[in-house]
Amino acid sequence: MPSEPIFGEIVKAELEACLDAPITRYFEAELRDDPDVLAQLLADKRNPNTKMAYEKDIKDFFLKMTGCAPNRDSVLEFLHLQREQAVMVVLKYKALLISGGLREATINRRLAAIKSLAAMGRKLGVCDYSLEDVSGEKVRAYRDTRGVDYREIGKVSLVFDRETLLGKRNYAIFMLLWSNALRRGEISQLNVGDFDFYGRQLRILGKGQGTNDEFIELSAESGRAIAQWLIARGDMKDDAPMFTALDFRHEGHRLTGDGIYKIVRAAFEKAGIKKTMSPHRVRHSAITTILDETDGNIRKARKVSRHADVRTLMIYDDNRRKDQWQVSEMLAGLLKKEV
Repeated sequence: MPSEPIFGEIVKAELEACLDAPITRYFEAELRDDPDVLAQLLADKRNPNTKMAYEKDIKDFFLKMTGCAPNRDSVLEFLHLQREQAVMVVLKYKALLISGGLREATINRRLAAIKSLAAMGRKLGVCDYSLEDVSGEKVRAYRDTRGVDYREIGKVSLVFDRETLLGKRNYAIFMLLWSNALRRGEISQLNVGDFDFYGRQLRILGKGQGTNDEFIELSAESGRAIAQWLIARGDMKDDAPMFTALDFRHEGHRLTGDGIYKIVRAAFEKAGIKKTMSPHRVRHSAITTILDETDGNIRKARKVSRHADVRTLMIYDDNRRKDQWQVSEMLAGLLKKEV
């Protein structure tokens, strides 16, 4: 047995060897290269529509400011700038957007994507600043929430030829937009397995809900419309998209939000409705009609709209009642009394 001094030296040497050992023994492959900040940012987004929007907006930033699409090196170069330099670049980009006539909401969305890129870079240790000094544009949300009334919606419901496959699909989509006030993104993401015909329910992935789905009740007419479309189409696999494209080039592919927008716009034009309509304006119309028919019952309207903030529904209610117009008429009328 070695003497105690020699044994102690051996133990000390082993401990020092442990301390000197590289700490990346198991994670060396993951830490070897510089991080791909953009790829990590996109991977961090669950919703494919959100991911696509971030990718599009960040690409626009790099194309306008560098003339090239973003890649790992150009993203790192941007994030390695000094804070003041990065802020200056983003402010110049914002000025380009304003001079290009973009709406305030669009500008804010693009700035938010760039700020998220910087925030992810900070998390990964690539930069040590944020871009919060770059302020967004002031937006007045929900300026026009009235849409059209139920009589005009009724006219539109008659334009779909429900003897054809195309008409069955478009009518089912229209009924979900109207009777359940769904968003086009929620409709686009539906799979066949999300539909319970006998329970007359639909499982949806609501806005801002991550992977937390919820069940909504369907009207008899909406349930019947979905069933007729699915039976006519024939693909009943649970993981199949509920609504698919029917054109030759994209047949069988999931119908996109843009595709739903085109269906709605064409239907309203065919019905002779002059107001430019979109899926979200059909949703506006449905919510406003609920408030009209329930004498402003915010609680019932929220059951259908699923707004997280009840104050949003108060805006709908204020716009519906036209309080400002009534007060303006009252003031003008008072002048006539004095004449």
